[in-house]
Amino acid sequence: QVQLVESGGGLVQPGGSLRLSCAASGTIFSINAMGWYRQAPGKQRDLVAAISSAGSTNYADSVKGRFTISRDNPKNTVYLQMNSLKPEDTAVYYCSARVAACRGCLYRDYWGQGTQVTVSS
Repeated sequence: QVQLVESGGGLVQPGGSLRLSCAASGTIFSINAMGWYRQAPGKQRDLVAAISSAGSTNYADSVKGRFTISRDNPKNTVYLQMNSLKPEDTAVYYCSARVAACRGCLYRDYWGQGTQVTVSS
C-alpha cells in the first residue's frame, strides 16, 4: 500500500506565497508522474501541475508563471511553490502519484487526503 501525505496549506493574503509538500511512503518500487490537483466548492477536481520522473512539467493555464512544481526523487516527494496567490486559487489541493509497487508491477494512481488553501484578505 502507498500513502501520500500533504502539508503546507493554510490561509494567505492575496499576493502571498505558500509551498505545498507531498511525501509518498509505503511499498514503492518506482514513481512515474506526480501532480497536484485542486477542487473548489461545487466544482470538479482539476489538474494544477504535473511532473514526470524525468522532470518534464506541465501547468494549467491559470497558474503558469505563478506556480512551480518540483520533485525530489530519492525522497519520493513533490512540491508546489505557489506565488502571487489570488482568491480564485482557493481550493482543496490534492497530491497524486503513479506508483509501481514492484518491478514488472502495473502502475496505480494514489491520492493524498487534501490540504486546504485559502487566499483571502
